[in-house]
Amino acid sequence: MAAAQLRRSLTASLVRVAVLAALFALLFQCTVHPSPHPAKATATAADAAEAGMRQLLTRQAAAVLHRDRPAFLAAVDPRATGYLTRQRKVFDDLADVPLAAWSYRLVATGAFPLPPAADGTVRTAAQVELRYRLTGFDTQPVSATYYLTFAHRDGHWYVAGDDDGAAAGKRSAVELWDQGPVTVVRGRYSLVLGPGPAAALRRYADEADEAVPQVRHAWPDGWTGKVVVEVPGSLARMAALLGAEPADYRNFAAVTAGEAGGTATFHSDRVIINPEAFAGLSEFGRQTTLTHETTHVATRATTTANTPLWLSEGVADWTAYRTSGRTAREIAAELSTAVASGQVPAALPTDADFHATDAAALSRAYEGGWLACRMVADQWSPARLTDLYRAVAAGGSLDSHLRATLGLTLPDFTARWRAYLQQELA
Repeated sequence: MAAAQLRRSLTASLVRVAVLAALFALLFQCTVHPSPHPAKATATAADAAEAGMRQLLTRQAAAVLHRDRPAFLAAVDPRATGYLTRQRKVFDDLADVPLAAWSYRLVATGAFPLPPAADGTVRTAAQVELRYRLTGFDTQPVSATYYLTFAHRDGHWYVAGDDDGAAAGKRSAVELWDQGPVTVVRGRYSLVLGPGPAAALRRYADEADEAVPQVRHAWPDGWTGKVVVEVPGSLARMAALLGAEPADYRNFAAVTAGEAGGTATFHSDRVIINPEAFAGLSEFGRQTTLTHETTHVATRATTTANTPLWLSEGVADWTAYRTSGRTAREIAAELSTAVASGQVPAALPTDADFHATDAAALSRAYEGGWLACRMVADQWSPARLTDLYRAVAAGGSLDSHLRATLGLTLPDFTARWRAYLQQELA
């Protein structure tokens, strides 16, 4: 009996020792061996990093809206001294801009090559979208893309730069407040933003206020009846706002920045002035230029990739010149010279014609589009011109829309336009 009890006691002890050994081995495996799911662990770390960057962007956006300079700068890497200096200035230069909304969206990480930091700081290259609205003018946001460098140090994320992606062709957008202090002038229908004294910008507001009623008469529906005008300090700065080269806009006194169609990224247009070319215009030229560009703002939601430039630019010019009292020869000087010498265009201007680098050729393209639209308004009606514009935007062939709206095939319309040029210009 005693021997049997001793065997049972020894057996129980051995079992307990085996169980403890197994538990110890399991614990040892859990604490020493790597995770069997490294991809999951990495994904979790990446998610946490992105969450941290998003939170940082949310705080910085709130700081802009609440005009909280310390909170805005707290998001900037204190070791990125050059960037920090620029951001101090950007915040101050933005002070008078009337903001209804301002937000950032982290679009992607790993957006451009980024070498390791010399001090071992963890850095991330990210694409970020800024979306903002101006109070009383933007019904939908304007969007701009930035390529930012984020730095992680001591448990905190910071924005450390916005130009590290430039070498890889990833250039951050430039807004007016990135170029210097912004002065704001309000008109009845207009908001003008630019550098310098308010008195220098007041004339733009007055001219835009004259343009808006003209455009509303020709295009009453589908837009707010208001316009935002940006006046940068130079042609080079205008080109920077548009992400282009100065030579691309040397022959333009103003342009309308914004994507065509209501589903585009840029929903709210801006008329952007080329101050160097605009300064050389007569009073008539300034007024018609602003009316032309304001027409683009009004028609933007009904302008798509299907809309030929002769129609979109022609409608804008028709609106601008509609009540000018000037003859076709006075307005279409370049095309008048060509027609008088027997060089009547064989076809309507192509989209490529509106990108000509030769100033005379560019003028002939605009004048040809204007006279095509003027012909429709004169020989049918302004309402029929509007109907044609809206129909073309919806897609389908130009020939089919001309047949449905005007009862002419494209060849017949072109022939009629050529005859109209000779009648009005020869």
